[in-house]
Amino acid sequence: MPIHPVIDQTIRRAPLEPASAAVYLLVFAAIALLAARRPAYGIAVLIVLIPFAFYRDLGATTITLSKVALLANVAGILFRRRDLLVLRHGAAALLLACGIAVAAATALSILAAAHRAPALRETLKALEYSLLFATVVVAFAADPDERPIRSALGLVLGLVSVLAIAQEWLGAPSGIWFHHQAIPRVAGPLEGPNQLAGFLGIALTLVVAYASRRGAAAYELAAIGLGSATLILTLSRTGLVATLVALGVVLATGGSGSRRRVLLALGAGCVSATALLALVGIGVTHGLGGVGLLGHFSTLAEAADPGAVGNRSELWHAAIQLWREHPFFGIGAGNFELELGSVGYPALHTHANSLYLQSLVEGGIPLALATLALVAASIARFARGPFSEPLLAGAFAASIGFGLHQIFDLLVFYPKVGELWWVALALGAQRVDAARRG
Repeated sequence: MPIHPVIDQTIRRAPLEPASAAVYLLVFAAIALLAARRPAYGIAVLIVLIPFAFYRDLGATTITLSKVALLANVAGILFRRRDLLVLRHGAAALLLACGIAVAAATALSILAAAHRAPALRETLKALEYSLLFATVVVAFAADPDERPIRSALGLVLGLVSVLAIAQEWLGAPSGIWFHHQAIPRVAGPLEGPNQLAGFLGIALTLVVAYASRRGAAAYELAAIGLGSATLILTLSRTGLVATLVALGVVLATGGSGSRRRVLLALGAGCVSATALLALVGIGVTHGLGGVGLLGHFSTLAEAADPGAVGNRSELWHAAIQLWREHPFFGIGAGNFELELGSVGYPALHTHANSLYLQSLVEGGIPLALATLALVAASIARFARGPFSEPLLAGAFAASIGFGLHQIFDLLVFYPKVGELWWVALALGAQRVDAARRG
């Protein structure tokens, strides 16, 4: 089978030039006008743009399409003077308070940081997530039309999946070693396979929530099949387990009408991707022993040569050592990868591969408690339903899976994943608050 397994990625900085600035201005104007007229459509466009960054550097910051779309939605809200009081009560108020608490604890870590620029960057990112949450809540309360949002979720799941699957032949950004051959791990437009698995865990769960409760459209079944196949091809063991848990929760809490068709789509995607991996393994070994590639999903063994990203055993050991040296305020947000050399890992440059350990080591006790409160609130606030609401059930199940996944991966560090989660929380919060008021 002709595959091009791994293509080394190089980060190339692209400064903002007139042509890119013009693109951003046109996108901003178009979305601002749309959001002012129909806020639900502004949210839908934002969802579609999240995984497609179009990075450009402006000074010390980076401009992306999702940031432009967020500011355009803010402009549309302010222009129409939408009701901001929806943020004062219920799930919206609780989750927004948790988001602000995370931002405040991250900002507090700047005082202890040896490198303050990364700590400031992480603080601004946390504030951006809170602004995103508040914007989507206000916009969705002003225009509670789910149709464009449902379509956007199915569209973005399908697009991201197709781009990722294509990397089996065009080249993926990373891989695993099998019989001295690199086997591709797809990432699509995301930064890496684990990040893609996190993104799929949210998007797939939300689309399944709709398809199982409101009747499965043909495009949704196609997106579900592609999404489940892509999840397998990421070769992310934690991502697969966490997403299966989320899907189990969303299907168990309701939606029996189209459940059979949804399960068939999920099964078809998983079987197709598993068969593809088996064929790749057989092509590598020139025999049925290549089926052993599938054993990757049943082993806890760490990569033999992980390079500069290290293994979790190394990273977690380093995180505990650094936290013991700075137990209360931590070492500063964004500083973990810069301080690994001080505890004996000078060749490693990455995060701690765990949201909870990363929060503890970088922000100490305040950030660890704020992070745990946010994760707990993101699940508990939706636990009483009504699960007949797809967005509420989807946010509940996706947050369970996301919380589990981040025991072994740090996903909110990457805006393409973190933004989608905060959008899901905002949509779910608005739905649960509307149900309580109704």
